[in-house]
Amino acid sequence: MVEISGYVDPAFNRVKEVFEANFSDDAAWTEVGSGYTVYANGKKVVELVGGVANQETGDPWTVETLANVYSTSKAISSIAIAQLVEKGKVSYDDPVGKHWPEFAENGKEDVTIAHVLSHTSGVNAFETPIELADMADWEKCTSLLAKQKAFCAAGEKSAYHAFTHGYLAMEVVRRVTGLMPADYTKEFITGPIDADFNIGVGQQDWYRVAKLVPPPPPPADRPQPDPQAAKAIMNPFIVPPMTETPVWRNAQIPAANGHASASGVAKLWGAIANDGELDGVKIMSRSTIDAMRAPRNLGPDMLLGPIVLGAGVIINAAKTFGPNVDAFGNCGMGGSAGFADLDQKLGAGYVPNRLFPNLLQDPRAMALHNAAVECAATAGA
Repeated sequence: MVEISGYVDPAFNRVKEVFEANFSDDAAWTEVGSGYTVYANGKKVVELVGGVANQETGDPWTVETLANVYSTSKAISSIAIAQLVEKGKVSYDDPVGKHWPEFAENGKEDVTIAHVLSHTSGVNAFETPIELADMADWEKCTSLLAKQKAFCAAGEKSAYHAFTHGYLAMEVVRRVTGLMPADYTKEFITGPIDADFNIGVGQQDWYRVAKLVPPPPPPADRPQPDPQAAKAIMNPFIVPPMTETPVWRNAQIPAANGHASASGVAKLWGAIANDGELDGVKIMSRSTIDAMRAPRNLGPDMLLGPIVLGAGVIINAAKTFGPNVDAFGNCGMGGSAGFADLDQKLGAGYVPNRLFPNLLQDPRAMALHNAAVECAATAGA
């Protein structure tokens, strides 16, 4: 019997039932260990944990357990740019080269910040072969991206920027503020609201990091993505054991190596859902949130297929984040996710260690999100 613990407001008991069901043997994708936290109207209403963080040691999953959340990390870059837009430091329509002159090389002078955030810049992948160690070299990665050509005209095609999204967006942030991604995040995003979510993870916290459980290999007959789109995830190809290395954990890879607890993700999205404020601390305004979630890319994407994207966030056209098509968030390879539903003023974070095979449509997360939103709607009726 898997032990489930935590707090649930009585109005959200259905969420607990779904969380428990995700650990059953007949679940669509049975959990090993996970956490799920929900904020509504700026207050924590759910904080559940269950299972084990490490199958080898049997260490239980606790509210302090962290996991590498892959593309759920992209919320950090998106919020960082949104904050600079709010302060008048940048505009979504600014060419990237306005703030990072070297990037305008090789015909990329028309690529805007909005193109980068909405995955339509044409710089979806590194064209030069790189390895894990290279990803930890900020100067090398940003220099390579500045020098290469875009594979298409800006805005012409949508191709998911699996890794380049973070380097491109946060290099603009670095050029404007002088701060590296982890430092900016701590000072202006997660630090002010005490959210347990950052780019990379310090050695002092490695003991808290869950051991990821890889999905099985894909079937041999699975359709292959467009070769250009595939470069985004194949150069380099990161498998879960690589995320346990000091190189990965010490690096700043804003699009993919965020380490967070479920509560940390939920705090961030709970603030956004509450018009940018949590516990009296405001990280962004409602008008800034609305600009961030405005659709900028209606898809389809060459890698992900049907999708609608805002300025670095996924718009809920496919109902990944509950029943409200106006909800928005980010999700990572394997199932982790964070989202906001402004109609219900609800934000949630989900962090598992057993990875689901796809980025989108994780049945565990979707069931939890549906339950959370439905409970919030009933409670507010």
